[in-house]
This record gives sequence, C-alpha cells and structure tokens, in this order.
Amino acid sequence: MIRIKFVTILISILLTFNSNAAFEIKARTAILQDYLSGEILYEKDPDKFIYPASMTKIMTSIVAFDLIRNGDLTLDEKFLISENAWRLSSAGYSSMFIMVGDNVSVENLLKGIIIASGNDACVALAEGIAGTEDEFAIMMTSKAKEIGMENTNFANSSGINNTKNISTVRDIMIMSNYLIKEFPEEYKYFAEKEFTWDRTGGDPITQGNRNPLLYKNLGADGIKTGYLAVEKYSLASSVYRNGRRLIAVVSGFNTKNDRSRESAKLLTWGLTSFDLIEIAKINIPIENIDVWHGKKNTIDVYVKTDIYKIIPKGRKKLLKVSIIYNGPIQAPIKKNDILGKLKVAYKNEPIEEYDLLAFENVKRLNVLSRLMKSINFLIWGDV
Repeated sequence: MIRIKFVTILISILLTFNSNAAFEIKARTAILQDYLSGEILYEKDPDKFIYPASMTKIMTSIVAFDLIRNGDLTLDEKFLISENAWRLSSAGYSSMFIMVGDNVSVENLLKGIIIASGNDACVALAEGIAGTEDEFAIMMTSKAKEIGMENTNFANSSGINNTKNISTVRDIMIMSNYLIKEFPEEYKYFAEKEFTWDRTGGDPITQGNRNPLLYKNLGADGIKTGYLAVEKYSLASSVYRNGRRLIAVVSGFNTKNDRSRESAKLLTWGLTSFDLIEIAKINIPIENIDVWHGKKNTIDVYVKTDIYKIIPKGRKKLLKVSIIYNGPIQAPIKKNDILGKLKVAYKNEPIEEYDLLAFENVKRLNVLSRLMKSINFLIWGDV
C-alpha cells in the first residue's frame, strides 16, 4: 500500500527580521541568489547584456585555478613579463606594476589580479598560460559555456574596453557561484584586503582590495568590482553570515557610493527578508521505512543532493515535507534502489520532489522465516 510519512525537519531559522515586499535598488540590472538553495531572491532585468569590466577577472582566476587543480600549473611557477603586459602598468589602468623582464610567480599574479585588480597581471597570466591573450580569452569563453554562462563572450583577460567582451548579471552570478563552490580555498584570496608587491626597481607597493563591502560589517568575503565609462560601476559580491551565503551581482550605478550603498542594501534585504531551511543533506539518512521479508525490518533512505529551501520570513509553518513510498518494501533491496519520493510543498502546493534511495543492502529471509513472518502478519498484523 502507499504510505506517507510527514517528516519533522530540524529547521534552523537563521535570521529574525521582517522582510520588505516592495523592494527596489537603483541598479540598471541586478540579481541576488541564495547560495545553498540556489534560489533567486531578487532580479531586475538580469539577462540584459552588460560589459562586465573587471568582473571578467573572476573567470581569469577560475581558468588558472582549474589548471592548478588539474596539475598543469603551480602557484610557484613563474612567468616572464612581456612588454605587452607591462604597458598596462601605467596611469589610467588598475595595475600591479610589474616590469618588463620580471619573472613573477603565478600566486603573485593571481593576488595582483584578485586584490589589486591589475590589468597588467591579467595579461601576464594569460600569456604565460596560453601564449597570447587572445588564446586565453578562448579558454575563458569555453569555460563559461561549460558552466552554463549562455550569454557571455570573453574577448580579453582583464575586462578593459572591448565591445566583444559581454555578459549578463545572471551569468556573472553563475560564474561567482562556481568559483565559491569549486575553489573554496582559492576563493579566500578574494577576501584579502591588501596586497604588497615587492616590485623591481622601486619600493614595495601596497594596494587595498577595491571591493568596498569588505570594509563594512556585513560578512562580505568577495568578489570583484568593475568600472567602464560605458557601463559605469558594477559589483559581484558575496556575504557569509550565520551559516548562510548570498551572491549579488549589480551593474549600471552612476557612482562608487551608489554601488557600495545599494549593493549592501540588496544583500542586507536578502539576509533579513527570508529564512533558509535545511531539509536534507547529501548521503545522510533522513528517515527509515518498513521492509517486508527482509533480514532487517526497516531501511534508511537518503537523497543524493543537499536540499535547502528559502521562504519568506515567518512562513516556516507553510512548508511541508513528506515521504511517500509503496510499502512495506519487498526484500531483497540493493543499495541505491529507488524506494520512494521525498516531496516538498509550500502553502499546500508542490514545489519539488526527490528520489529516496536505499542506504544499504537488505537481504531476503529464508523460506521458513518468510513463512513465519507471513503467519504472524495474518494473525497479528505484524509486519
């Protein structure tokens, strides 16, 4: 028979403020995502094409991180600085201030890109990895397509003026999510507030991180600012607070102050207007269900993904989770057999469902034991 179990989920409500339903920010285009659930909390024309400016450098870093993870590049490997890279170490450009003929480590170039937003470091890294910046840009665009950035084309490694260097805030969000998920250790570079480059032929230069949110009491730990005259000010940012992470990407602000203030406003709204609820964790048993004619009377079930849901503040009672299966389940059972469904509903409307998998093998009883079990059931109704 079909059996339904209503599951009592251990709910961790992370924040306690009231949400603001009529919310708006002054960006031309914006998006806000809850990282754990993947749900979009706010969007404003998120698929409008933008020039990503220095947010491009997130992908420049990802390509390098990928190569390091695969063993094709190391942090202490050094690249010879070309005149082409050095020419960006001048007034009017964000620079690390590398010199022609320097041999600079990959780690220092990455810090120069991530913290100091050095365009010269971008070109040096691109040339060191791919031979030319054009070839490196092809690698960047290929990676973008691989991770689901459907409306992005990278034409250079730095994001400086090029009409073929285009993206959307939604794609920048996808890229930022990928960075944080796939490279949690490397992502820590984005939270560093300053970088000192012991340059050739001069005193060391210390530069601060250009992300204004790192200096506010928000829990921000990244990601990257951007500016082009045609695009104005943009920012990809992330905060981590009380076990919860949000990612925001905004573009089209007229001033730096607008970018800082409105980005903080968006992130704060996301943190205070919604509750994050943990429903299940990957590969961890969440319930046990009845077994028939097995050497165990019950079996644990689990799901193959983390399940988190975001709901408006104060509405947790409207979220219901149920386990549905046709049981008791007949033994033998193999690990990872699909035994039922976990269903999530909000306001009695289905949201999603997930396969429930067997956590282990359960062998079948021998003939005599099965016979006795059946007799007990007929007499006593005991499964």
